[in-house]
Order: sequence, then C-alpha cells, then structure tokens
Amino acid sequence: MVIRSVNLERVCGITSKLPDNQLMEIAFAGKSNVGKSSLINGLMNRKSLARTSAKPGKTQTINYYNINDSMYFVDLPGYGYATANVAVKAEWGKLIEDYLYQSKMIKAVFLLVDIRHAPSENDCMMYDWIVERGHKPVIIATKLDKIKRSQVAKQIKLICDTLAALDDTIVIPYSALSKQGREEIYELIDKLTDVN
Repeated sequence: MVIRSVNLERVCGITSKLPDNQLMEIAFAGKSNVGKSSLINGLMNRKSLARTSAKPGKTQTINYYNINDSMYFVDLPGYGYATANVAVKAEWGKLIEDYLYQSKMIKAVFLLVDIRHAPSENDCMMYDWIVERGHKPVIIATKLDKIKRSQVAKQIKLICDTLAALDDTIVIPYSALSKQGREEIYELIDKLTDVN
C-alpha cells in the first residue's frame, strides 16, 4: 500500500448524520490513550494529521480520512476515558454503535489494545460489539516498544484469552516509535480491500 494523498474529509459529532460513503472504510477503535492517533498518523505517513494528546479523550468525533481517493480511514472516538462524565461516555458509545450499525462500507475494524496489559472491560465490550455487527476485528497490540521481545507471545496470548477472541483472529503488534508492524497492517489492508 502506497499513501499518495490524505485528506481529513469529514468530522461527525453526536448530532451529525453519518455519511453514506461510496468508498471502502477501515475503522479504528480503541480506548483513550491507547495510541490510536499515533497509529493512524504512522499509517498515513503524517506527523500530526490525527491529533495526538497527552490528555486522553481527544478524539470525541468520528473522523473520516480520505486515502488516495480510494478508501477512508475512520477514526472512532476513544472510549473508557476515566474522567469523562457518564452522559458523555454514553454519547461516545452511541456514536460508535451507530457507526458500526449504519455504515455499509466497512471492510475491516481494527481494535487497538495496549500490549502491556490485559484488555479492559470496555475493550472486551467493544470486541463483542464488533463481532455482533458481523465483522471480524483485527487486533493491533500497541506500545510494542514498551515491553521486551521475550514477553510479546505471552502478552498476545493474554490479550486473546481475555477478549475470548475467535481462533483465527489476526493480532499485529505495533510500535509507534519504530513503526514495527506497519508493513503487516499495509499488507492486510491491501488484502482486505484489493487496493494497490
């Protein structure tokens, strides 16, 4: 996959109507501070198009990035942000659920989890939601550079066991620093979308 052009085309909040896109969509879900914006920027070869923040909960909208005029990367709101109030959390959840229900062009949903820890209750709920909507989540295990190489297999098993992941679930460890894992993600997107 070669990134030739990137454009933040649409931002949808709680009151927005979701677009009826004609291009394929690759969606990215994950809890706040899991490194979602860093992954998307890394895949798009951009430093800060997707806004990263030391303060979790930055992505509170659904952001549609037009890639090569052939597909969208869809950045879903980060969930599980501890200090957000209950009403705000419910709205973010509804936004994500509406997207998973309504979009007809989803080719893949990447669920990001922190490789250092067992997935949270929210991660498990999101995994189940994605499966219920008929999609097979691809797990991106972020923050790979924060653990020793010898721990990777054990942590991936912990993630899969905690999520009760389907046997053929794809798990790709990823480092925002070294970009390790990026080529595997590109190859997977090419395979899923048949776009070169």
